[in-house]
Formats: sequence, structure tokens, C-alpha cells
Amino acid sequence: MLTITVAQDGSGDFASVSEAVLAVPYDCAAEIRIGPGIYREKLVCEKRDIALLGAGADKTRIVWGDGGKLPHPDGRPTHTFRSYTAFFSGERLRVEDLTIENDAGPGAKAGQAVAAYVDSARAAFLHVRLLGNQDTLFCAPLPEKEREKDGFLGPRGLAPRRPTAQYYQGCEIAGDIDFIFGGADALFEQCTIRTVNNHLPASYVTAPSGKADGLGFVFWDCDFVSDGCPAGTVFLGRPWRPNGKTAVLDCRLGAHISPEGFSPWQNRTDSDLACFAEAGSTGDGAARSGAWVKELDGSEAAALLKRARKLCRPE
Repeated sequence: MLTITVAQDGSGDFASVSEAVLAVPYDCAAEIRIGPGIYREKLVCEKRDIALLGAGADKTRIVWGDGGKLPHPDGRPTHTFRSYTAFFSGERLRVEDLTIENDAGPGAKAGQAVAAYVDSARAAFLHVRLLGNQDTLFCAPLPEKEREKDGFLGPRGLAPRRPTAQYYQGCEIAGDIDFIFGGADALFEQCTIRTVNNHLPASYVTAPSGKADGLGFVFWDCDFVSDGCPAGTVFLGRPWRPNGKTAVLDCRLGAHISPEGFSPWQNRTDSDLACFAEAGSTGDGAARSGAWVKELDGSEAAALLKRARKLCRPE
């Protein structure tokens, strides 16, 4: 395996993460070890098998500030899927012990602002902080069809959709609107899911868009917290596409979580095709009264978690 070091003080092989990634041949398995520092760069990482290893989430930070409403060099707005701080694609990805942040600002100012666009066939994020506001983490693939012109403008807008399996363990993911979204099968274990308080009337954690026979998003043993959002103003999710799925298992929910738990997508009438499920939640926001939230019994929750681990956990 190829090992490359990155250090801002000149003591490594490269001084930027982007330069290090470009130096890796596509078919060569590689580890890039990134030293402490704030790396202000827009990262594109398209390698078959690569690992990015930081010095700690509080020490190694990759930061950029593009937003969907902000102008792109081609003269059009940037739009959601060109706003990423880091874009990942390939067959196998591992990211550990660093922060990826989009600091463009709240959606009212910057629009959608993706921190990590994860398109790798298999991806694992361990002890990583993913920070932003609207649309922080995109778990590819995209839906088949866009709903508005240029809605999918970006690196995979015209590409065939392929399934992905993603795993997040011990991570912190922060945002305010649809800040974990997409069509991946993804398992989040022992993560902190933090809603940023931008004084919105309502916030939404997830916006799944997967297929009817897919896993969707599964959260296990996670803490849903907020930066002081008013009680009952944050929904666990809403379906970006009709068959979206989110399940919350054995998690701790703060008082900011709405009693309904989940919400329809704006004024669409096909949201009843979605599947939102819950089991074993505790905390001030754990009381569920939404008619369309499926309450799983112990055996159903265990079976779902077993399936998610088999599909998404790294081998």
C-alpha cells in the first residue's frame, strides 16, 4: 500500500490534501496521513481504494465555503451538488479523525452548502466531524430524475446511478435543513447528530431518497442534540423522494425533536410511500405521536440493525 504524508509545515510529502490525492494512481491502494492544520481547499478524491487519516477531528480540518446560491465560475449559480467541500468517488473509501466543513453560512444567505458528497461504492467515516448548515452530508446516489432545471448540476448529474453502502461511527454531523440526505444505504452508529439553531420555524435532520427495497438510513445508539433549538421544532426526517426510509433505533432524542417525529415533504401527496421507523428511543423528544411512524418491536429492530451492519459495516 502506498503511504503519503501531508503537512502544512513542509515536513510531509505534500503541503495540501489535494496534491496528495492527485499523486495517487487510480488503481493503487493508498493511505494519506494528514497532519494538524486548517486545509482550506475544495477536495476532489476519485480513487479506487483510498484512506484519509487525520491527526484528530479537532486538529485536522478541511474547509471550503461554496453555497448553492453563490455564483459559479461558469456564470450560473453553484447549485447544491457543486457546493461540496469534499467530493469522494471510487470503490472503497475510509476517512478517519478529521473534520470536513462547509463554512458558506446559513441557507438563507448561501443556499445549500454540502460539506461531504460521498459517492464511493463503499465508504466508512470513523470519528469524523461533518459540519455545515443546509445539506451538510450527501449520501449518493442521486434520484433518477430532478424536479427542477439544473437541480442535479454537478459531478454525477448525468452519470448512471449506482448503489452505495456507507458507514459512520463515532461521528458528529451538524446542520439545520435536510443535513443528511440522499439515496444511499447508510448506518450511523454512536454518532452525535447536532441541529444548528439558525432560528428557523422548522428543521429536518434527514431527507432520504432511496429505493423501496433498500435499507435507507439507520441510526443506532446516537445522540440527537441541538444548539438551543426550541422544543418540538426539529423533525427526524422527511422523504426527499417517495420511497425514502429512515429508522431511529435506541437513540437519545433531545426536546428539540418534534412529537410527530417525521414530516411529509412540503405539499407533496405521495409521502405516505415513505417508511419512517423508531424503536427504543429515550429522552425528552422520544414521545412519538405521528400516525405514519412505524413502531418496531424488539425483534424487528434487531433484524433491521443486523441487516444494516451486514450491508454497511466495513469488512
